Amino acid sequence: MADPRLMDRMFQRIMRGLVDTGRAPHYAELARALGMPVEEGRLLLHDVMRAYPIGWLHPDTDYIASFPPLNNQPTQYRITVRGAQRWFAQCGFEATSATWLFPGEAVRIDAACLDCGDPVTVEMRDGRLVWVDPPSAVGHLNYGFGASRGRPPFL
Repeated sequence: MADPRLMDRMFQRIMRGLVDTGRAPHYAELARALGMPVEEGRLLLHDVMRAYPIGWLHPDTDYIASFPPLNNQPTQYRITVRGAQRWFAQCGFEATSATWLFPGEAVRIDAACLDCGDPVTVEMRDGRLVWVDPPSAVGHLNYGFGASRGRPPFL
């Protein structure tokens, strides 16, 4: 396993890239920012992803697919900050965590209800709900039982 301080620096660069641009940086960009050879950056990215198991790389690639609470690939959980919708959340619950990445800002989450398809909007600021439409919205965690228990449905 790589040096934990170096892994932390890469973690911060990935998260900062997602917050600033809405996309995860490529390992070549990360390597350059950290002052290391590209291949070393690629290997360090894999170390970071193994240490952060709720995020993952797109299968059989070195591309960041998800780095919670944000997702590098579009999802139904669209996040808007300062009038710009350039972020996506990994899931509905992670979407509510995105508020901490934008301190002092209104963070709007728009999604379709996965049961009926109706629109659901949540607005938060600094971890607090500001507005929810419809007001009766609830969260649901679709965690499998039986043979699927413990296997994330997205893998």
